[in-house]
Amino acid sequence: MTTGDLLNIQPTELKFPFELKKQSSCSMQLTNKSDKYVAFKVKTTNPKKYCVRPNTGIILPGTTCNVTVTMQAQKEAPHDMQCRDKFLLQSVAASDGATTKDITADMFNKEDGKVVQEFKLRVVYIPANPPSPVPEESEEGSSPRASVLENDNQDASLFEDVLRSLEEPKEKSSEEWSTISKLTEEKAAALKQNQQLRQELEQMRKQVSKNRAGGFSSSFVLLVGLFGILVGYLVKRT
Repeated sequence: MTTGDLLNIQPTELKFPFELKKQSSCSMQLTNKSDKYVAFKVKTTNPKKYCVRPNTGIILPGTTCNVTVTMQAQKEAPHDMQCRDKFLLQSVAASDGATTKDITADMFNKEDGKVVQEFKLRVVYIPANPPSPVPEESEEGSSPRASVLENDNQDASLFEDVLRSLEEPKEKSSEEWSTISKLTEEKAAALKQNQQLRQELEQMRKQVSKNRAGGFSSSFVLLVGLFGILVGYLVKRT
């Protein structure tokens, strides 16, 4: 499809994958089939809904320009997925060596015999996620409807099991945390006491080493034995 003697445009419809609350984009290719510099401009009946990049430009002879049209996220779907928005592509021959900076609004005015070629493009919505094909009956003769119901029942049962697994820990969490906290405190206290007893025992051993030549009293030996038993008990608990 062409806009006349200047441009070829592909595709001839702007097809947007439609999904609520998500942006969607499509592109079109403008090819200059003439031996002239061609200026183009893209207009739409709903400029707040669409963003066109670039919406104006210069296409050199024999070259192609890609134009991207982005539709803003929509909160509601149109009736029957039909869209009334339209786009208008205008093109006009420009002077050799022209650039985008040379484009003015007056270039596309149909005055003084100026030839401005125009092409209209309609907007088409296509489903972003096409529906899956209907499954055929299995070899055992079960219908797709029966399979769907069975899957729904399994999903419901699985959902209830997950809920129960999430609720049960919540009922015991307070008691469990209290027990863990108590055990942690007891362990810390036992470790601290064990460390103190080890230090005292080490001091007693040093004292024993100093007094080894003079002998020991029975009460001193008994005290050392009691400390040893107590340290062994605390070490076993930790």
